[in-house]
Amino acid sequence: MKTKVFCWLGILFLILGNTAFAETLNLVTEDYPPFDMRVNGQPTGNPDDPLTGIAVDIIRELFKRAEIAYTLKIYSWERAYKMALEMPGYGVFCTFRTPEREPLFQWVGPLADNDWVFMAKKSRNIKLASLEDARKYRIGNYRGDAIGEFLEKEGFPVEYVSFDHLNARKLDGEKIDLWAAGSFVGPYLAKREGISSLETVFQIKEHSMFLALNKAVSPDTVAKLNKHFQEMKDDGTVEKIYSNYR
Repeated sequence: MKTKVFCWLGILFLILGNTAFAETLNLVTEDYPPFDMRVNGQPTGNPDDPLTGIAVDIIRELFKRAEIAYTLKIYSWERAYKMALEMPGYGVFCTFRTPEREPLFQWVGPLADNDWVFMAKKSRNIKLASLEDARKYRIGNYRGDAIGEFLEKEGFPVEYVSFDHLNARKLDGEKIDLWAAGSFVGPYLAKREGISSLETVFQIKEHSMFLALNKAVSPDTVAKLNKHFQEMKDDGTVEKIYSNYR
């Protein structure tokens, strides 16, 4: 009799234990349209602002399929990245997967392709045949972005702002000569700012963006998310989400 009691208690403990200790992931992002953005379109400083965007929609569907609980908040990029890097149970998206960042996180994706480019004001007629040609120009980027980090490592001086959309204004006002931006994001931000005077003049690198999870997150959770994300790509869900923003 005692054996049966202990057996049932053991089973109950496992069930309750799995429920109590099931991993809830705290996901953080930035205002990076059209991938991650506030529904109202304006920075408010409230991390609980309702969010929309390509990557946000992908994340919601992915975690629904994987049956993993999560929270979702929006911060400045520097703060969001630092939280995911230092805090167990946290993840940040969309993140460029660079050689420097590779060992710092566990990766899910790629969620999106977003090549690194230089944008310029059309009337300036700037022509670049190589990356080296950009050295004589003033380059704008935003704090904590991988593109700026790469350029600085290559010896380029970079002027930073807190939010990327401000670079569209600076470029239009000729306060910088080149804007180092994502190929998808740069034109989108310029359009949102009502600026039609900009163009892409050079591709710096081909790149994709991921969900980067803290190293303490269970590898089984990471594998599960990657499995379900591949299924979303295979069944056309990812492409359908993209089509909603074109």
